[in-house]
Amino acid sequence: MAAPQRDVPHILLVDDEHLLHTLFERLFTRHGLRLTSCYNALQAMEVLKKEADAFDLVITDFKMPDMDGLELLAYIRQEHPDLQVIMITAHANVQHAVRAMQNGAIDYIPKPFSTEELVERVQAALARRREQQEARAKQPARMSQRRARPTIEYVGEHPTIRRLKEMLPRVAANKAPVFIQGESGTGKEILARLIHQMSDRAEGPFVAINCANLPRELVESHLFGHRKGAFTGAIEDMTGAFERAEGGTLLLDEITEVDLAIQAKLLRVLQEQEIQKVGSTEPRKIDVRVIATSNRNLSEAIAKGEFREDLYHRLSVFPLSVPPLRERMSDVPLLVAHFIKKYCDLYGLPPKKVSDALMERFMQYHWPGNVRQLENYVQRGVLLSAEREVIEVEDVFNDFFADAEPARQNASAEKEELLARVQTIEDMEREMILRALKETNNNQQLAAQKLGISARTIRNKLKRYREQGLIP
Repeated sequence: MAAPQRDVPHILLVDDEHLLHTLFERLFTRHGLRLTSCYNALQAMEVLKKEADAFDLVITDFKMPDMDGLELLAYIRQEHPDLQVIMITAHANVQHAVRAMQNGAIDYIPKPFSTEELVERVQAALARRREQQEARAKQPARMSQRRARPTIEYVGEHPTIRRLKEMLPRVAANKAPVFIQGESGTGKEILARLIHQMSDRAEGPFVAINCANLPRELVESHLFGHRKGAFTGAIEDMTGAFERAEGGTLLLDEITEVDLAIQAKLLRVLQEQEIQKVGSTEPRKIDVRVIATSNRNLSEAIAKGEFREDLYHRLSVFPLSVPPLRERMSDVPLLVAHFIKKYCDLYGLPPKKVSDALMERFMQYHWPGNVRQLENYVQRGVLLSAEREVIEVEDVFNDFFADAEPARQNASAEKEELLARVQTIEDMEREMILRALKETNNNQQLAAQKLGISARTIRNKLKRYREQGLIP
């Protein structure tokens, strides 16, 4: 039975490292997510026996005492098959990845990973769950008309955005490949979903693959599938993304991150309209529309020999370019109003608006993270303003978040985005420990109490930071 819909997505974290739970709780709270902590697999099983329907997603470490993450995954697949699982581990290798994905994990994230990457992949998992629940809910009363009105909206009235939206119906009216370029956070995937929903493939599957997040050794399997025994760890047949997208649309997000050998195979798939699974000698015809995206400069990537020019031309029957938010600042008020309504509805809060001072701050900001960053900021403002009608500057640009989200107006957008991307969970952990020590005048016992960990843990962490030259 499908889990009931909830206003706030609820995640179960299973990991034996206590500080990681504190980090995740702070990070997820900022993004409007609820977290419940378990410190070993047995504890998680007990929680799930009592209230599995309360959770939308489980994130579990691979290596834990008594019972590892794979055993927990097997239990969840058996007892709670609708519950999605993401595996994380510091012990990353191909065998672990294969075993986790083959046993039903929807994603696998090796440490170290950035906070941005973690949140993106969690939100992608939650989005897939919502789509599955909505599809199941619609099954008993399938709409009679062939094509439904798109439920996804690309917000904006800037001339560039208007022209882009006017072009979409013509782009959607066929199955030719589409190549969407734009900086991270500009809404490339939303455009891809909109094209799918406006097409005569709308009732078919929409499968999104982030090529940058796939383990390099498993890209071919994820795209084309594999046969049992094709390589070590291939314990059964695997259906690839192209097969799952049969009759629908396949989004290859950040396709420029795929290596040249796989690019050559993708070119053949597009030319021949057929795939060949790893370990198979028999090709299989497919009916899939491909939409690819990239946040890179394609001319530079081609010139450096990092992306095949023939593949680019094959993909870019319809090349679309999405402008960064800083080039369409007139859309900021529209986007703010859209996101306020979205999150007020999501959290059951009364209608809100932003203060004049906050809107002025928004209009002066350079938005290195583009629309995604603006959405996160508005979501934060909606949550922190609670029952108040007006969202103020301090609800969004709060000193508490300054370290994690530097707002140096004089820095270039490229440098700002780089800074945001390189912050890993380990960076965030170190900042929290050092901040707690500063707030307690270097009293390790008090700092440990503040963070909910032991003083011994702090001593060990500080020793490691000194050995790595991260602190004096």
